[in-house]
Amino acid sequence: MGVDAVTLTQDLIGCRSVTPADDGALDVIQSALEGLGFRCYRLPFSAPGTAMVDNLYARLGTAAPNFCFAGHSDVVPTGNPALWDHDPFAGTVQDDGLYGRGASDMKGAIAAFIAATSGFIAGGNGVNGSISLLITGDEEGPALNGTVRMLDWLREKGEKLDYCLVGEPTNPEKIGDMAKIGRRGSLNGTLTVTGTAGHVAYPALARNPLPRLLAMLNGLLLEKLDDGSDHFQRSNMEITSIDVDNEARNVIPAEATALFNIRYNDRQSAGGLHDRIRSVCDQVGGDYQLDMAASGDAFLTPPGRLSEIVAGAVKKITGQTVALSTSGGTSDARFIKNHCPVVEFGLVNKTIHKANEYVSLDDLDLLTRIYREILRTFFKS
Repeated sequence: MGVDAVTLTQDLIGCRSVTPADDGALDVIQSALEGLGFRCYRLPFSAPGTAMVDNLYARLGTAAPNFCFAGHSDVVPTGNPALWDHDPFAGTVQDDGLYGRGASDMKGAIAAFIAATSGFIAGGNGVNGSISLLITGDEEGPALNGTVRMLDWLREKGEKLDYCLVGEPTNPEKIGDMAKIGRRGSLNGTLTVTGTAGHVAYPALARNPLPRLLAMLNGLLLEKLDDGSDHFQRSNMEITSIDVDNEARNVIPAEATALFNIRYNDRQSAGGLHDRIRSVCDQVGGDYQLDMAASGDAFLTPPGRLSEIVAGAVKKITGQTVALSTSGGTSDARFIKNHCPVVEFGLVNKTIHKANEYVSLDDLDLLTRIYREILRTFFKS
């Protein structure tokens, strides 16, 4: 009997795998894969100051090419349980939907791929190469002890990934809307301007940092980064916080801090943006500190064999022409792109990270069929 995507999704939702906890989610995945003949490796990693994270790499076959499915078994917290109509870890089926934390992001996609692989094998299709899964428990967290460490392990063991499909929820409205062939980079900034505290009635005896901070931020907002590129929308900066830690209306604060994020395309680099931001701040002048950290550069897998196979499978199963996009936030594909071509395609993302997250049973079936068609086409060609 083959693997049922709905049942497997329910079993995974039943594991309270809020990062960095696993709560048996990888055991569920490993059991299903070993039943299909996969060889599984558990890869727990930790680093100073971080919690231990468990991960799983599984492979069926030893020959090339190695077609890898990558994803994450960890989920974000549920938030206020009173906002949920069902227990977020019960995997409740009601009407045509399956409800629970991780249903769409992305336990449903993991289950769909395993069910698709099960059906592919049962259908007598030959695996002219290898099928593998790279499943981390650290995607929703700091991403320090997950995919990056697993890829290092694969390199040390001589394991090569030839193509990778990441099961992130990429579709805005319905299955077949969108696949991701790249992502913009993300750069976080902290700008702290220093002054001298004092009484508001005696401004000459103080040095207010806020006007300089606002001038710097205004200069940054007026800085046009670019107009986009062939596959990317324009780069943009968003201010996310301004704080002076001051509750007294008659006190000029000693310092003021702003947080901001830049999502940037392939016309920019983290280093180049850092220089431009510092130049704007220097024009205002005065004492300030600028700290910046990139969580991933922009990347692109140019349209080619992998995206054509994904698009062809979507067209055959749904009749839709999938859009190849680079929109949205970051994903672990930013790490995998250094090893092989990578495309992201999964479920609908309308309810991810929200109360009452769910997946349509029809969508789960559609995705399973699309994944199976991707495997069929890939190994046939």
